[in-house]
Amino acid sequence: MTEHLPRIRIHAKSGALLIRDSLCIQFYMHRPHVEVAPFVLRALERYRRELPAGALSSYSEEAGDWEPIAEEEWSTSIRDEILEPRGAVLDLRDASGEKRYRFEYLGRRVSVHAPSDTVCAVGFWLPTEYLSEHGAEALRELVLELGRGLPFNSGHAGLAFNCELDLVGVEAEVWKWCHKYPGMDLPRMSRLASQLGTKVSTVSWMTLLGEPVLDAAGGAARLREQLRSTEGTVLELDSERVAAVLTPKPEAGDTAHGGVWPAYRKLATALEPWFFHERHLVGALPSNEELRRWERRFID
Repeated sequence: MTEHLPRIRIHAKSGALLIRDSLCIQFYMHRPHVEVAPFVLRALERYRRELPAGALSSYSEEAGDWEPIAEEEWSTSIRDEILEPRGAVLDLRDASGEKRYRFEYLGRRVSVHAPSDTVCAVGFWLPTEYLSEHGAEALRELVLELGRGLPFNSGHAGLAFNCELDLVGVEAEVWKWCHKYPGMDLPRMSRLASQLGTKVSTVSWMTLLGEPVLDAAGGAARLREQLRSTEGTVLELDSERVAAVLTPKPEAGDTAHGGVWPAYRKLATALEPWFFHERHLVGALPSNEELRRWERRFID
C-alpha cells in the first residue's frame, strides 16, 4: 500500500467543508461519567497545550447553536460542564470552518436505566498537517500521554474522515472513500458511546487495549508475539493497558495499489472475537452486509 496521505476536501454547494482527512484520537471508558470526568478534564488541558493559541474557539450548546469561547470560560464554564455530576456532552471546535481541531466528550449519566453497554467517550482531532509539522513520533507520544491519564477500556488513533454523518448525503459520500482508503476510520463516536461496552471498535495505526479484552487476548506478551513478524510493536502503558503501534506512521492505504498491511491483519485476526458489530436499520446506508465487509476489511 502507498504511504501517500490523501488530501480529501469535500465541500457543499454553499462552500462549507463537509469532509476532510484528519487525525483522530479516541478513548472509550466503560465507567460512569462521575468517575472519569476529572481525567477527561486533565486530558483536555494536555490536548490544548498541543494546539495553537485560540485553536478551540467555539462550542456547541444543547440547542445546536455555536458560541465563541472567552478565555476566562476555560477555568469556569467549560470546567464546570465537564465536571457536572449528572453527565456531560461537550463539543469544542476551531471557528475557522476548516475542521482542523475538535474536542468531543460524551459522559454517560449515572442511571439504573442506562444500557449496560453505554460508555463515556472522548475524542481529540488534529489536521493531517500535524504529521509534516511535528512527525509521527510526536503524535505517538501525545497519544500515549493522553492514554496514560485516562481509564480507558479501548481506543484508537490514526487517520480518519472528519465529517458529520448525520448531515444529508454525507454518509453516502464518505462510504465511497472508505472503500478506497482502508486505513482511515469513520467518525462514529456518538453511535459507539451507547453500544460499545468493553468491545473493540476498530484496528487503527495505534490500537489501545485495556481490560477485559487485553487479558482475554493473552496480554501484552501474546500480542507482541503475534506481531513479531511485522513492523508492529506493543507498548505497555501499565499492567492492564497497552498500545499496539502497527506501522511507523499513520497510513491511509489504497485498495487500488496493494493489499492489507501484515500488522493490521495479524492484530485484527487476534481481536476478531471482541470486535463490536454495528447494525443499521433496514434500507439505511450502508447496508449491514456492506458495513460488515468494512469492519472485516483487514481480515478478509
